[in-house]
Amino acid sequence: MPLTDTEARKTPPSDRPQKLFDGGGLYLLINPNGTRWWRLKYRVAGSEKLLSLGVYPEVSLKAARERREELRRQLKAGIDPGQQRRAEKLSQAGAVADTFEAIANEWLELQKKRLAPATHSKCRWMLDGYLIPAFGRLPMGDVTPPMILAALRLIESKGAHETAHRCRAFCGRIFRYAIATSRAERDPSADLRGALAPVVHTPRAAITDPERIGDLLRAIDGYEGHYPTLYALRLAPLVFTRPGELRCAEWAEIDLDGAEWVIPGRRMKMRQEHIVPLSTQAVEILRAAHKVSSNSRFVFPGVRNRAEPLSNNTINAALRRLGYPKDEMTGHGFRALASTRLNEMGWAPDVIERQLAHAEANRVRAVYNRAQYLPERRKMMQAWADYLDGLRRP
Repeated sequence: MPLTDTEARKTPPSDRPQKLFDGGGLYLLINPNGTRWWRLKYRVAGSEKLLSLGVYPEVSLKAARERREELRRQLKAGIDPGQQRRAEKLSQAGAVADTFEAIANEWLELQKKRLAPATHSKCRWMLDGYLIPAFGRLPMGDVTPPMILAALRLIESKGAHETAHRCRAFCGRIFRYAIATSRAERDPSADLRGALAPVVHTPRAAITDPERIGDLLRAIDGYEGHYPTLYALRLAPLVFTRPGELRCAEWAEIDLDGAEWVIPGRRMKMRQEHIVPLSTQAVEILRAAHKVSSNSRFVFPGVRNRAEPLSNNTINAALRRLGYPKDEMTGHGFRALASTRLNEMGWAPDVIERQLAHAEANRVRAVYNRAQYLPERRKMMQAWADYLDGLRRP
């Protein structure tokens, strides 16, 4: 039977401690001297633990029950309430340097110059959205594999299996850094290899049939909306860069007279400078874009803030407006579209791969390819633009 307030208040002390149980591990301990303490009994990894919830009647029966439910929710999330409380006390005392949150923030700050802005932003999002709420305040030595797994299972339950794997890998980097700086002895995330559901990769949706490519190009030409979005849509099939590389293009990177776009390494996935030869059609689109965005640093400024580039989802949203669902065509799909057709047109695979900025495992060959294939890439990009013009005509 649940404890009543009358029992909690009127049960007299005896010569031995008494326990009045309320359920769910909560009980009132009545000491021989008359003091009455709320206690919560719980188990972690098979071990029984106790936590004090305050003194009755300062902490009422109702308040103790609310606290019990809060702590039980933490347990379901893989958090040990006792360890969490210890971490909070350490934090209040100023001893926060060895918590997961502090070390993760330290590592992320050190990596800021090396990581691409988008990658850094994703790490920040994973840290703030999933890892810190789960065990961020705990000292590194108190974070256990079950705690990490509970946080990852929560992510998996939302269908974000790839994010769960990324978070596990991110935890590993933080722990390895902590080990290197003598603030942890081991990496508990290493024990979770194979514990997560595998990620099933599906190819990004792309249109590759020539007739349907023509339909897509005509639909893009008829797009009515934000002009920078229109120009980005029209340029995308001509340059087939990654969506983030396209939307964040800056005028300082583009030489219209030299018909060349040089994307700096800091904005590339592989962290290497990438040259995009511009066809006459691409230059024409960029000159038109310059008339509406020359007062912005970005070639394709945002809808609401011209000091920022187009948002992540703008191109995909525009394709949806044109009637192309996400399982049919995406912003990233322009790369598959170009790769498929260029290979079928007989262009050398190495030339195509280099223009796609795919990684070259052999560093020496990568340098050689960059110099050797640029003239061929220029020819290919112009021939590709002419080919698209042919498809555009009904």
